[in-house]
Amino acid sequence: MMASIDGLPPLRDVINTHELFAKKALGQNFLLDLNLTSKIARQAGDLTKCDVLEVGPGPGGLTRALLHEGARRVVVIEQDERCLPALKEVADHYNGALEVLLGDALKIDPMEHLTAPVRIVSNLPYNVGTELLTRWLAPSEWPPFWQSLTLMFQKEVAQRIVAKPRTKAYGRLSILAQWRCDAKILMEISPVAFTPPPKVTSSVVHLERLENPRFPAEAKTLSRVVAQAFNQRRKMLRASLKGIVPDLEDRLIAADIKPTQRAEEIDLERFCKLSELIRQ
Repeated sequence: MMASIDGLPPLRDVINTHELFAKKALGQNFLLDLNLTSKIARQAGDLTKCDVLEVGPGPGGLTRALLHEGARRVVVIEQDERCLPALKEVADHYNGALEVLLGDALKIDPMEHLTAPVRIVSNLPYNVGTELLTRWLAPSEWPPFWQSLTLMFQKEVAQRIVAKPRTKAYGRLSILAQWRCDAKILMEISPVAFTPPPKVTSSVVHLERLENPRFPAEAKTLSRVVAQAFNQRRKMLRASLKGIVPDLEDRLIAADIKPTQRAEEIDLERFCKLSELIRQ
């Protein structure tokens, strides 16, 4: 067990000492197996020359693993004040290599606390995970401030990130992720590894950014086209995208798309082509 390696108490003791019982309202499910958190930290790549951003550290299981794996610095964003004493113990143990920002990850800009290169590694709270991912994938400028994302989600969210056309999971998230990143599922984690156990299996996903998107497109237009197309995924594209431009059918045909096709049949390249024709 890693507890004996880093000299800090086991996580179950930390939770009992500080009465850190998970709150459903904050989407908390704590991962207590330090061997597992170490494995996740290693999947993020070489951390020794990187700053790492973690959202929702809770009692600090993954945080400890990231520091133990040699991260240059770890910056965590935690909304639950109850976790601060436990995280302070970790910060003291690792001589200030940990910085804790208290607040809502959707409202905090961590940029001034981070030095490139940056990797983001998190067991994301279920209630904000997808929203954070879409923000990280759609910054105003590309390449973004981060090099890679190693994130834990509900299994169905992970499947949406890597999904291919003509599958049920394929949608807006698949396109946003695969347009600018290499995305893969690294491993599944059973509910019993968590306290309390969630009702679903979790998966860890790794997204490595590309320096340039796979196909030319403007982020805002692509995002709008894809959102509208998948919003009514049962409809043909000539219906779901109706009103987006006057001569829609001509542009669909020019992008090598039949107006009678549905969103889930269209691959990333043709969505990019269509969004460029719409933007022009």
